[in-house]
Amino acid sequence: MRRVDIEEFLKLMKGGARAFDVRTPAEFESGHLLGAENLPLFSNEERAVVGTLYKQQGRHKAILEGLDVIGPKMRQLVETVERLAGPPGEEVLVHCWRGGMRSSSLAWLLELYGYKVTTLEGGYKAFRTWVIAELDEPPEVLVVGGPTGSGKTEILWELEKLGESVIDLEGLANHRGSAFGGLLLSRQPTQEHFQNRLAMEINAAKSKKGPVWVEDESRRIGFCHLPNRLRETMKSAPVFWVDVPMEMRVERLVEVYGEASPEGLRDAFERIQKRLGGLRTKQAQRALESGDLHEAARLALQYYDKAYERGVSRRDPQSVRSISAQGDPATIARRLVECKRESNLQERHG
Repeated sequence: MRRVDIEEFLKLMKGGARAFDVRTPAEFESGHLLGAENLPLFSNEERAVVGTLYKQQGRHKAILEGLDVIGPKMRQLVETVERLAGPPGEEVLVHCWRGGMRSSSLAWLLELYGYKVTTLEGGYKAFRTWVIAELDEPPEVLVVGGPTGSGKTEILWELEKLGESVIDLEGLANHRGSAFGGLLLSRQPTQEHFQNRLAMEINAAKSKKGPVWVEDESRRIGFCHLPNRLRETMKSAPVFWVDVPMEMRVERLVEVYGEASPEGLRDAFERIQKRLGGLRTKQAQRALESGDLHEAARLALQYYDKAYERGVSRRDPQSVRSISAQGDPATIARRLVECKRESNLQERHG
């Protein structure tokens, strides 16, 4: 068994080695290395029992209890690794919380069976230290701005197809960034795992040349908070403002949220009632009841347009550039790339 630091561990994962996280399901759900498989030695309840014994009766009592729990599972653990990683002789990666007893125990078992085993020095805790360091050093960014319904996320996807470096913050947070943003989507990741996802994207982006395109976001995307350093970088970055006509934005909102339940839409309007106003909220609720989603969307945009106007007004006017929004997201993306090149030329000859 060999032990490696987090940089080498991530390289091995990227190279195709299968990684196994032996922490409990609850620990894994809170946050984990992307691509790792959860192979818990203990259930959440079993871990609690062992931990309590360790505190109350000492290390040896806890070890004996742990052996009683793990013993009957040993065959199942090996068979799971064989199913996922292939036959003995393959390299497998193992880690726990601190790189201690849990990962060492499984590593011993898998080596006995014939695997080449590598463990992570410092465990998941070392990965979290790496994550925080990455978040503290965000890359240079270019911001795609524009009012709600402009298709900014779709524009980012098209930029990526053109070879541009992109970080889809809403995709990482699994939320569209508004009171309606969680409709028709599964549960968001924890804040910890959102950070893990983002740190991996930042690390990958920094290995490429040039700035990274991101969508203009507030401090929160649903329940996920943007790191302070990235938020500061975005606030001072150039903004390419895509001003799409109102009716196109209304159609986009109806297309995106039209399949949401009436209850979900009503709840979302209730959440913005304070700023939308009581009268407009009632008008929106009546529009939903009558099935007029277009009118409801227009009313929602009255709130979000004001919010975006406030956000843009706080920026340096010299940093905001309006972009022709004629055409589909692919056409707009090509225009953004042209504008970036023009800006680079102006900087070189300015």
